[in-house]
Amino acid sequence: MSNFIKTAFLLGLLTGLLMLIGGLIGGPRGVLIFFLIAVGMNFFTYWFSDKMVLRAYNAQPLSQGDAPELYNIVRELAAAAKIPMPKLYLIPTDTPNAFATGRNPRHAAVAVTSGIMRLCNWEELKGVIGHELSHVINRDILTSTIAATLAGTVMLIASVARWGAIFGGFGGREDEEGGGILGLIVLAILAPIAATLIQLAISRTREYQADASGARLTHHPLYLANALRKLEAGNERLPMDAGPATAHLFIVNPLSTAGLMRLFFTHPPIEERIARLEQMATRAGMA
Repeated sequence: MSNFIKTAFLLGLLTGLLMLIGGLIGGPRGVLIFFLIAVGMNFFTYWFSDKMVLRAYNAQPLSQGDAPELYNIVRELAAAAKIPMPKLYLIPTDTPNAFATGRNPRHAAVAVTSGIMRLCNWEELKGVIGHELSHVINRDILTSTIAATLAGTVMLIASVARWGAIFGGFGGREDEEGGGILGLIVLAILAPIAATLIQLAISRTREYQADASGARLTHHPLYLANALRKLEAGNERLPMDAGPATAHLFIVNPLSTAGLMRLFFTHPPIEERIARLEQMATRAGMA
């Protein structure tokens, strides 16, 4: 199954979860209403998600005069990838990280933190930028943001539905179908877990793909592998004050890595990502 078909299928599952909750709450009318909610959320995400996330992290525009070396790296790789030069932004935080956003290559932006500019050398930054531009080329950011929006909506509505069912807010459905409240409570508990797992499947698949295509774009898989080592250590030492809804955008997980929560990260394990990049380098005859 191709990555596009797999992603479309998973996004369909998220929409279906939302409609299923709507059906248990309001019957056929609820299905229609919640389908329209999903469409509306996708429309809003398509047009405004990039502006919202840049504003959320206080990202400031970067000109060529502000960071000429970084600007040249991005321009070189964008030309190699045959996409327009994305806008550059700087996030004022010591946590080393980066992300790309935008609905398509013509409306893309790459944001880097002050921390990554100090921590990584120019080869490693080139590996990071190659990864982020691969997300832009593959339109991963839009897909992942839509997935996060739908998953967040499922979780929010499931929580409301769960408490509403417990306190009798949807009592009419039980009389119509028998056991409706119990079914709603069960679904409201399981739906957020399912939504999280679907979001993880989308994000992790696309991170591996961006690593590989970014390494091919720079022709040096070890540039990114070395950067990932530094970024993992830097984020463990100084986690970013990032929102869980946008954590999937960053090249490495910006949240605290303590405990069992590692199982629910949108990013695959750094060790596995580095191992795959090193295998690419070995196949290419690089040390």
